[in-house]
Amino acid sequence: MRQLTILAAFLGCFMGSASAIHAQASPSAPDRLPEVDLERYMGRWYEIARLPMWFQRGCVESWATYTLADKDAVTVHNECITDRGKRKSAAGTAKVVDKVKGSRLEVVFDNWFSRLFPFLAKGKYWIFYIDPDYRHAMVGHPNRKYLWILSRSPEMDDATYSRLVGIAEELRFDTKRLLRFGRTKENAPQAGSGAHNR
Repeated sequence: MRQLTILAAFLGCFMGSASAIHAQASPSAPDRLPEVDLERYMGRWYEIARLPMWFQRGCVESWATYTLADKDAVTVHNECITDRGKRKSAAGTAKVVDKVKGSRLEVVFDNWFSRLFPFLAKGKYWIFYIDPDYRHAMVGHPNRKYLWILSRSPEMDDATYSRLVGIAEELRFDTKRLLRFGRTKENAPQAGSGAHNR
C-alpha cells in the first residue's frame, strides 16, 4: 500500500496531482494564454524551477517527453531523479481542450487511480508562456498552486530565468516560493548557499 501511495504521488509530476483534480479555475484565473503549435511543442522539456508540492518532493532532476499521438492528443513520459539517486517515471495522455489556441490541455496518467476513477482523474495543464523559438515555456494549473518553468536545455541563465519569473509575477503566481534547479555552471551558487532558491 505504501508503494502505491508513493507511485500515485509521483504520477502527478508536471501535471498536477490527484489532490488538484477537483480544484476549479477561479474567476480570476490567468486568461492571457499564448497560441501554441502543438507539433513544435513536442519533444523533451527539462524542469528549471517549480512551486513546491508534496508529490514531487525529493525530485532534483526532472524532465518530460511529449509525443504527438494525433492532432489533439499527446503521450506524456515524465522522469525524475531523486536526491537519493533513484529514478522514477510515469506515463500518461494529454488532450487539447482549447482547439483555438492549443494552450489548455487535460492530462490523465496510466495508474490505478485513473483506472478506478476515470471521470475524476483529469488534471489541468495550461501553457502560460512559450517563447517564439520554443526553447522556454511556463506551464501549470489555473488555480496558481502549481507552476513549472521549463527549458529544452537542462540549464538556464539568470537573465532568461528572471524574465520568466517576471511573467509569472504578472500572472500573480507566488514566485517567492519557486524552487530553482537548472542553473548554468557559471551562475551556480556555492554549496550551502541555497542552491534551489531564486
